[in-house]
Amino acid sequence: MAVQKVLRMGDPRLLRVAEAVGEFNTPSLDRLVDDMFETMAALDGAGLAAPQIGVNLRLVIFGVEANPRYPEVEPVPTTVLINPEITLMSEAMDEDWEGCLSVPGLRGLVPRHTHLRYSGFDQHGQRFEREVKDFHARVVQHECDHLDGILYPRRIRDLSRFGFEDELVPGKGAEKA
Repeated sequence: MAVQKVLRMGDPRLLRVAEAVGEFNTPSLDRLVDDMFETMAALDGAGLAAPQIGVNLRLVIFGVEANPRYPEVEPVPTTVLINPEITLMSEAMDEDWEGCLSVPGLRGLVPRHTHLRYSGFDQHGQRFEREVKDFHARVVQHECDHLDGILYPRRIRDLSRFGFEDELVPGKGAEKA
């Protein structure tokens, strides 16, 4: 396992539409998933998409138990989600602050759907689905956006609500995004 370099906004590889994973339960896929979890943990991330480390595959990981970047959110189960599909369960949306490992040091107020169902495969090829709300739904949408070449700043409606965290929330101090 190894911590990988996370691509930053401006790298054209982050703008590509990722390709579907065709083979499951392989040593190379297991290695990729392990590297992604190690990278996410090293950077205190809530999630990570394969394109963020330069791998153009439809694979995201996420999970939050206790995270200093997100101290007030409900837990999100540790998940490997491959070739995801998202179905909106409601048109209701909410705006909340987001950051991204590919947009370090910045935060923005991003609108997201509050209730959805997602499905896909784990790294062993087992299909699963979950119906989720609130922060869990936000994390899934954020990570899956990466698979379509979308970084969260493109979703922000009011750019006055986008900037360096320590400027947006005085006294908070700069944190890793």
